[in-house]
Amino acid sequence: MLIKEYRICMPLTTEEYRVGQLYTISKHSHQESEKGEGVEVVKNEPHEDPIHGHGQFTEKRVHLSSKLPSWARAVTPRIFYITEKAWNYYPYTITEYTCSFLPKFSIYIETKYEDNCGDSENIFHSDKILGDHEVSFLDIAFDEIPERYYRSPEDPRFFSSAKTGRGPLREGWRQHTKPIMCSYKLVSVKFEVWGLQTRVEQFVHKVIRDILLIGHRQAFAWVDEWCDMSLEEVRDFETQMQVATNQKLGSQHP
Repeated sequence: MLIKEYRICMPLTTEEYRVGQLYTISKHSHQESEKGEGVEVVKNEPHEDPIHGHGQFTEKRVHLSSKLPSWARAVTPRIFYITEKAWNYYPYTITEYTCSFLPKFSIYIETKYEDNCGDSENIFHSDKILGDHEVSFLDIAFDEIPERYYRSPEDPRFFSSAKTGRGPLREGWRQHTKPIMCSYKLVSVKFEVWGLQTRVEQFVHKVIRDILLIGHRQAFAWVDEWCDMSLEEVRDFETQMQVATNQKLGSQHP
């Protein structure tokens, strides 16, 4: 198992991002979903936890068949998906990914959101961590993303919010920007197959790093679309996008 901690700052408050996160995930899932491919929402319901209290549970199927490399398509079923289960007790969330076709593969992500610039040490007091783990700061403005995902309107170096007046982000923005928050993500990747474990776990972390950068960039770049929404309004938007996305996927789930 390979464990890494990622810290991603944004020029938002944690209370603002509570809405922004839900909006961004819903809009992005809808954009990425084509007929038979993309993110299918299976469950989205309230959840009560004895430790973390009231939250929201979601279960999704991430359909990936056409996105796999040719060698992988040759050995995987025609209908291939990864199951995502998430427990949202904002500002603390848990997300896990599993694949029935690859029982030795899993991803487990703990996330905590705080109003600071990423300087909280030992924020995860977890028995799962043995020894030191790598901590990576991801800069939504100046860290590179794969060229195929680049969209100039979503580039924080050039984006300026008409409604909040925030942006564009300059070199060193994390040291002097207010407000500022940080997503702390402890990511555990496990692929217990001899001869492939190290290579696959490192590759998956590279993919996760790119996804985290892209998602947080979009949350800020779309701020004018969601900053006036209440939590109830963004939940309604989430439901509308869920129905529309499942229809794009040809799903029978409500």
